[in-house]
Amino acid sequence: MTSTPEGTVLHVNDETTVLSRATATRLRDALRDALTETREYVYTSGTYREDGSYVVARRGATSAGHSKVFEDFRELQRLYDRLPEAFTADDLSRSGLTGGRRHMLLRHFVEHPAFDCRLECRQPLTARKVG
Repeated sequence: MTSTPEGTVLHVNDETTVLSRATATRLRDALRDALTETREYVYTSGTYREDGSYVVARRGATSAGHSKVFEDFRELQRLYDRLPEAFTADDLSRSGLTGGRRHMLLRHFVEHPAFDCRLECRQPLTARKVG
């Protein structure tokens, strides 16, 4: 993207478009909103932040004690990939998670469509990878 007296010039693949300042501002805002999305599930939520990090939180919680920040979503995926086929909250303590965050994260794996697992047992809280 470059700015000219005629407007903002946007180059995408082999196409060039000149956007007015107002249109470029709306596009910027729409992109920012799309990149900082929060998805809510039954027990948890996941937020993609503008800086690229990903936050898992207990749904509706307001304190930082009910959330875990990952450098990016891939870091969360790598944690999931290291877990055994059937895993409990205790298995997540090996990665440094403590207390309720382990349970919150297990539930997030069950709820988020990117992770192919299901809740197998509530006591102790246990999930099983499906695929």
